[in-house]
Amino acid sequence: MAEIRNFTLNFGPQHPAAHGVLRLVLEMDGETIQKADPHVGLLHRGTEKLAESKPFNQSIGYMDRLDYVSMMCNEHAYVLAIEKLLGVPVPVRAQYIRVMFDEITRILNHLMWLGSHGLDIGAMTVFLFAFREREDLMDCYEAVSGARMHATYYRPGGVYRDLPDSMPKYQSSRWRSKKDADRLNEARSGSLLDFIEDFTRRFPGCVDEYETLLTDNRIWKQRTVNIGVVSPERAMQLGFTGPMLRGSGVAWDLRKAQPYEVYAELDFDIPVGVGGDCYDRYLVRIEEMRQSNRIIQQCVAWLRANPGPVIVDDRKVRPPRREEMKGDMESLIHHFKLFTEGYCVPEGETYAAVEAPKGEFGVYLVSDGANKPYRLKCRAPGFAHLSALGEMVEGHMLADVVAVIGTQDIVFGEVDR
Repeated sequence: MAEIRNFTLNFGPQHPAAHGVLRLVLEMDGETIQKADPHVGLLHRGTEKLAESKPFNQSIGYMDRLDYVSMMCNEHAYVLAIEKLLGVPVPVRAQYIRVMFDEITRILNHLMWLGSHGLDIGAMTVFLFAFREREDLMDCYEAVSGARMHATYYRPGGVYRDLPDSMPKYQSSRWRSKKDADRLNEARSGSLLDFIEDFTRRFPGCVDEYETLLTDNRIWKQRTVNIGVVSPERAMQLGFTGPMLRGSGVAWDLRKAQPYEVYAELDFDIPVGVGGDCYDRYLVRIEEMRQSNRIIQQCVAWLRANPGPVIVDDRKVRPPRREEMKGDMESLIHHFKLFTEGYCVPEGETYAAVEAPKGEFGVYLVSDGANKPYRLKCRAPGFAHLSALGEMVEGHMLADVVAVIGTQDIVFGEVDR
């Protein structure tokens, strides 16, 4: 009896390498993929509709939960859209803080991507290394917002509060000796800026460690070189943005092409690939981490030298200070009404986009003059990339599907919104 070699295979939705609840229906010829059909909708949370039922300022926290690895970048696009409609200026110090945290978020995202992509393909050690550095940056998130992930730190008109003068410290316990606690607290004796500056000094050496493990590793290259090749023309036709587009050799980055906040004042380069394969996209993201480190160093230097307000002094969008609220009835009422009813945004429509770690994250916002959006639509980079998955894996082996999903850096919160 002839052997039947053609079959349909379900990949996911509970697969450890699917990076979320992705179900792929693969049509196989032996171990070669003839067709891949991504099924989305298994996570759908209706974020855009939820945001249309809440005051503008209550939906900032929803944005964190879209791409839950690049939290503050999502907030950034949303508050930029609100600011465009309101016409409120943002103090320069707040702009520098936003840019600094955008780049901290980019490093956080790329570390998560590097660790999980390595793990998917069989490189275990790099995951542990990447999470060692993520821990420090998560502490920066926690220092400014009180939360390690879903910060809700950006606000229309600026940021929630200025950078703190001290960092949380480790304490000795039965799990950690005093000697270990003192060693961990060395970099934490000063302000948040001191801590970030110390991190930027150490980080290039950490990236060198990742590259030592992977860049010339023959197994890594066998799994990524010439896998998922996308030509520059096809990448643009498919709506690729971010490292997926730059990996194919197109030097497009919103931070340079359509600068927002203070990116035009900063010195950094845009890394570009040549081959458009998984390996090139890996190299682009590695270099992006080095460039983000440069940007953070410039922001730290500027923020040290230039104190000032971090949110616009417009009582329509800015809550009263805590001290005022505790001692003044009008301020208490104002605070209560601002956080329960929000503010009315003038009629109009706008689109604001940022260069998020995965690509162009945009928010299309329509206001009818009420205190909540009439329509909200998110442009998530991962959705366009996932749409091209079938094309990218056709003719490859089953194991290469994992490499291609990894190189796309998909997070399902934003794909499935």
